[in-house]
Amino acid sequence: MPAPPIETVDSGLDFSPLHEAMQQYIDRDILACVSTLVMKGQDVVDYQTFGYMDTDSRTPLRPDAIYRIYSNTKIVTSVALMMLYEDGKLDLDEPLGTYMPEFADLPVLKPDAAGIEDVVEATEPIRIRHILSHSAGFSYGFIEPESVIDQAYLQGCVNVLADATIDLEEFCHRVAKLPLAYQPGSSWRYSVATDVCARLVEVLSGEKFGDYLQRRLFTPLAMVDTGFWVPPEKSERFITMYAPLDLLDPMKPGMTLADDPASGEYSQPRALQSGGGGLVSTVADYLSFVRMIVNGGELGGTRILKPETLRLMRSNQLAQGVSVAFPMWAMPGTVFGLGFALRQQLQEGDPAASRDEYFWGGMAGTHTWMAPEADLMGMCCTQRMPGFWHPFSHQFRSLAYEIAA
Repeated sequence: MPAPPIETVDSGLDFSPLHEAMQQYIDRDILACVSTLVMKGQDVVDYQTFGYMDTDSRTPLRPDAIYRIYSNTKIVTSVALMMLYEDGKLDLDEPLGTYMPEFADLPVLKPDAAGIEDVVEATEPIRIRHILSHSAGFSYGFIEPESVIDQAYLQGCVNVLADATIDLEEFCHRVAKLPLAYQPGSSWRYSVATDVCARLVEVLSGEKFGDYLQRRLFTPLAMVDTGFWVPPEKSERFITMYAPLDLLDPMKPGMTLADDPASGEYSQPRALQSGGGGLVSTVADYLSFVRMIVNGGELGGTRILKPETLRLMRSNQLAQGVSVAFPMWAMPGTVFGLGFALRQQLQEGDPAASRDEYFWGGMAGTHTWMAPEADLMGMCCTQRMPGFWHPFSHQFRSLAYEIAA
């Protein structure tokens, strides 16, 4: 059974401008579907669905629809590892090699490396706080595909987007055969680090990652539709995923099929339970998880994390002068904590109440942000690959602040 319907509270706020803006993305054939949710304190003050489960049948988007949440999985994984931190199983400054020896003494690419053999010794070990903050020196293999490091990942068969036939242990062994992109702790690079975190959860807990999540998070928080695949009895609630006709023009109308719910990659269990991007979930399930975070680590009498642990997760972990940056996206004023991006400095156009906002999203367009100063949370979800840094999510955020902050 899916989670109970999401209850909204009548706040007297007028969300019609936000609804009209989101509907435009459906009407212009830019998105097949989108759902939006705004929470003040612990109260949901607006939840709406727009568009369709698929463009062929034009079945209206269900409130209990299942989404590929991709990198929203990273927040779940980070919380899971920090639960073991609270259990006394690890120290954030411990070398990762203490528990996963394959990661001890990895070489580091020279800044001007022409090939994978141009390396130097590491000046310090990879520490556990580094893998939680994407500052360890790992890479992804697809974000900067022409770079020396990403070419090495592809040649080393490290590809979370294309190969789910290996488990986390084998995946990490492959990663550990490659050099680091930079000295540990000296920079920031989006990477497989959160998959390494998931394997560390397995090493420390003695459980498969999915089993640990089910026992420690999903069951206590009643996240009944969250997991690493969609069983047949739930397939009718699984949204079809689309891609734009032109990857370089995100506002050009038209879409093409990217993943089919019935026969696609989530239609059966996979060996790789990716801590960086493998989960599917619903708005209701992920709302329970976020409510727990916003409420200081507790929900409905169930304590998941201590408030002080969450404050630590929301503190900058990057070296002086280092910030979050992608080759294709500028994110000025943004640093990174232990699992969250942190809006440290407001930029032109940012709402004043968004200072200290913490957030992250998934590549198919599932976005979550939490703003303690405004006592506001926003969730905006679609199934468009890619849809991580897209105008629809920026417009949703801007209007949510304008209406509710």
